[in-house]
Amino acid sequence: MGGGAPVSVQSMCTADTRDAAAAVRQVNALAAAGCDIVRLAVPDMDAAKAFRTIKEQTRVPLVADIHFDYRLALECIKSGADKIRLNPGNIGGKENVRAVADAAGEKGVPIRIGVNGGSLEKDLLEKYGHPTAEALCESALRHAALLEDCGFRDIGISIKSSSVPMMVEAYRKIAALTDYPLHLGVTEAGTEYTGIIKSSIGIGSLLLDGIGDTIRVSLTADPVREVKAGIELLKALDLRRGARLTSCPTCGRCQVENMIDIANRVSARLEGVDKDIHVAVMGCVVNGPGEAREADIGFACGRGSALLFKKGEILRKVHIDEAVDELFREIESM
Repeated sequence: MGGGAPVSVQSMCTADTRDAAAAVRQVNALAAAGCDIVRLAVPDMDAAKAFRTIKEQTRVPLVADIHFDYRLALECIKSGADKIRLNPGNIGGKENVRAVADAAGEKGVPIRIGVNGGSLEKDLLEKYGHPTAEALCESALRHAALLEDCGFRDIGISIKSSSVPMMVEAYRKIAALTDYPLHLGVTEAGTEYTGIIKSSIGIGSLLLDGIGDTIRVSLTADPVREVKAGIELLKALDLRRGARLTSCPTCGRCQVENMIDIANRVSARLEGVDKDIHVAVMGCVVNGPGEAREADIGFACGRGSALLFKKGEILRKVHIDEAVDELFREIESM
């Protein structure tokens, strides 16, 4: 994270970390979907001890998410955690902070400070009256200072809010105040449909500003869906290579009744394509080839047929029922 590394996609297990077998299955499913970093909740010592087993049976970097008990952080560091998510101001006195900082420093384990609009300190709420971007920044820098006082600076920061405008404002402010890597996310964003919209606006706005080093699209859904959404978000911003689909919204010129089904079939099959290509599926032969001229390959539908094109040049006409298979034959040969 940071230092010019590509923006990474994160998610979090919904499985109980104490059930190591279930957690391993979910971590591996997330990794197979393209997740770069997986976070696991560590509510007690049983979960911390299970962390070792999970780490031994997975290959993706794992983050231990810890609140209040510094001993859980120490156990997870011993168990092979690649990162700790912990707020130093919530784990007791300076001696506890130093114990975690020393253990993490010795193992080369970074610490992510995570501040949310719903969990600000009481004195900051009294100072600002309610959660604000300024309060989020002040809280995060306060926690960071506790680690810095221990000589620890391998720090990442997140300052999430369920309010998209507040989240964007807070990250823009913190980016101007520190060089620490930033983990972007809209917390409690909602169900899949709403959550993807809110996350795309918030995360996308910041990434277009050059702010952010790693992201999580938080959804009330299967976490694999978070990963897929995050990857598509990065591809839309040209921050990640891979297969990208352009498909028209259809209009009165569309001469094929099942255009939506055709586009969905292409989209589903592209999930298994490990190539950096731009694919276009257009609903008519009038504007289709021209509008998709920048695509690597695609087809434009007509009445009962489709024109298959590549780099703006027409290859051949195919029957509409064979268009998807013909498209993927060409993709396989590329």
